[in-house]
Amino acid sequence: MKICIRFFLIFICLCLLLTTGCRREEAAPGYEKVEKTGYMMGTVVTLKVYVADAGKGNEAIDKAFARIGEIESLMSLNSENSEVGRINEMAGIEPVKVSDDTLKVIQKGIYYGELSNGLFDISVGPLVQLWGIGTEHPKVPGGSDLEKAISLVDYRDIKVDEKSREIFLGKAGMVVDLGGIAKGYAADEVKKIMVDEGIEYAIINLGGNVLAVGGKYDGGPWNIGIQDPYAPTGSSMGVVRIEDKTVVTSGDYERYFEENGKRYHHILNPKTGYPEENRIKGVTIIASSSFDADALSTTVFLLGVDRGLELVEKLDGVEAIMITHDREVIVSSGIGDTFSIQNNKYKMK
Repeated sequence: MKICIRFFLIFICLCLLLTTGCRREEAAPGYEKVEKTGYMMGTVVTLKVYVADAGKGNEAIDKAFARIGEIESLMSLNSENSEVGRINEMAGIEPVKVSDDTLKVIQKGIYYGELSNGLFDISVGPLVQLWGIGTEHPKVPGGSDLEKAISLVDYRDIKVDEKSREIFLGKAGMVVDLGGIAKGYAADEVKKIMVDEGIEYAIINLGGNVLAVGGKYDGGPWNIGIQDPYAPTGSSMGVVRIEDKTVVTSGDYERYFEENGKRYHHILNPKTGYPEENRIKGVTIIASSSFDADALSTTVFLLGVDRGLELVEKLDGVEAIMITHDREVIVSSGIGDTFSIQNNKYKMK
């Protein structure tokens, strides 16, 4: 069995930076870049701010990391003491009172469940746990186990009482997994902190959920590379130019394992119980909200090229870039000159 370890290597390398805390370097005359990297919410988090006063940048970054930690403590799937852990423990038994944060994320997850007719489903936890992709022991599940897990996945069985802030899972054994949406929420919360702290120029990166605060300090847009799905991490196939926007990518190359010569990735279709197989290799969403873009990148991947593009075209302020398995690039109508291909192996449709 072969397991993708790309993100583990990134984590090991970047954790070395933690011993030095925030890093400072001159970005341009009058500005310093203050940067800090950590491992939170199951991914590598890097925050970069560009400020005249490094002390102010350090303070903003420290507050941002504290906020991410707070969200992680509420929504971690692997902690029985988190609110999500308690919701899952009480599935089929009784409602659980939650914070405004958890309530908002679960409500947004249900919204995208409705929007996608159940393809994006935050109750996908039983399937995620069954496959174990990204863990040390992934496996292809058997038929009866798969059928049982599928029967427990249905966002419509998540009952929300907004007034009392209570969440109830209607069936014993249900598992809410907010991994497909919580990082986007956290990124937006970090941006709020940056703005409140008077930071005008920053890049927020939560494991590929990239969110820009303002434009670049030199007056131009930020250039965000789009990962080449067929190349090592850090290799771009194209560039998106953004100001005050987010860029979120989901792809079948991010986490996967191989068994008996077949490759299985982590984006599971809750209807079939298996990793989705369609023309799409990767989807990048560009929007104002990382919260929405996080859910949409997975939703569009599961919908496929035609239905995914149809959905994006209906949403105001949302654009998409899709990369197919034959290196064809399909973009939504509003992309314009904000995106360009940098690798001649890829062709725009």
